[in-house]
Amino acid sequence: MLLEHLNASTTSAQKAAQYALKFKDMDEDLHSCILEQLEKTNMNTRANIMYFIEHLLEMASRERHNDYVRMMQRDIIRVVDAVCPENGSGAANVKVVRKVLQGLQSKTILLEQTVTEIEGCLKERDTSAHDFTLSSPVNGNEPSAAPASAADPEVSGAQATQRNGASMKPTRRQIEQRIEEDRERHKRMRESMWVVPSNPIEQARKLFAETSDLGVDDSILGKEEIAALRALVKDVGCRHENKSRWEGRSRSKPRPRPRSRATNGVARHI
Repeated sequence: MLLEHLNASTTSAQKAAQYALKFKDMDEDLHSCILEQLEKTNMNTRANIMYFIEHLLEMASRERHNDYVRMMQRDIIRVVDAVCPENGSGAANVKVVRKVLQGLQSKTILLEQTVTEIEGCLKERDTSAHDFTLSSPVNGNEPSAAPASAADPEVSGAQATQRNGASMKPTRRQIEQRIEEDRERHKRMRESMWVVPSNPIEQARKLFAETSDLGVDDSILGKEEIAALRALVKDVGCRHENKSRWEGRSRSKPRPRPRSRATNGVARHI
């Protein structure tokens, strides 16, 4: 029931993961429910379940409950096939699967070899929905079939439904929901980019990892900045030297002696 109402918020995924860990004695049944829900729900919910799986495996690994991790490692191919099927209907979820797989690999939950093999399959499925709908038939020399009549419920229903029972063409409501959920996920991603680690060593490692390699353009730019800095330092030094000379010259001049004159019989110095 929790999986059907998952959304893009982190709280929703963590709540479902905590429920699964609370009843970890029924881990096999709950794992089967996850797979079953993945295969029968719409594409938006499948993307949310994929993010939930990442939270679940991370929390299970932290709490030393490796049964969830072991079962998901065994069925990860089935999960990927459900989230982004081979027929192209889940092309919008390819980036979601890649992000989750990279996160699980960085947490040492999935092996690098497994992620590389799945990435090879995802490249073939990373096609747009437009290309999928306008794709040519398998045999190009065969004439295309006549368009199905809208009055024929069997034919139209067969065309509007994919092999696992989910609608191939999303509804307007599903599209709007996906836009809102993607906006929420991108917002959280931008917030996580600005999180500064409390450990200075981790902060230094993060800065080193995010810094690109030194290239030819960087070397040229560095030389130009050094030349500009040296010219600025030289200009400031010349100004300081000229000012010192002027002050020394003004000190060396003798001050004129005051002249005296009498006013009303009293000598005053001017």
